[in-house]
Amino acid sequence: MLTAGQAHDLRAAPGLLAGLNCRHVIADRGYDADALLDLIRASGAKAHIPSTRQRVIHRSVNRRIYRQRNLVERFFCKLKHFRRIATRFEKLARNFLAAVALASARLWTRAYESTT
Repeated sequence: MLTAGQAHDLRAAPGLLAGLNCRHVIADRGYDADALLDLIRASGAKAHIPSTRQRVIHRSVNRRIYRQRNLVERFFCKLKHFRRIATRFEKLARNFLAAVALASARLWTRAYESTT
């Protein structure tokens, strides 16, 4: 799902989670909103989202599961090394998503190519 550059990702989260069938949802503190947590609970999944400092009651987070988020964060960091992706060179959404798909495929094949 592609959102406007100035829009917060929290607004797109309900749309992304609508078709998902999972047991765990892992996110950072930016997604600590009651509406999103209720949506995750209603779908039958467990939220692994650390509480913000403003919360009176802090939730505990399973550190072993929360550390898996690092893999996704590193992938997005590698994806931003492609200049077309980082600068949003493509203005049409379909062209931008195609560039993201091509860059993702290149990163995936680089991870599995033989070194000999």
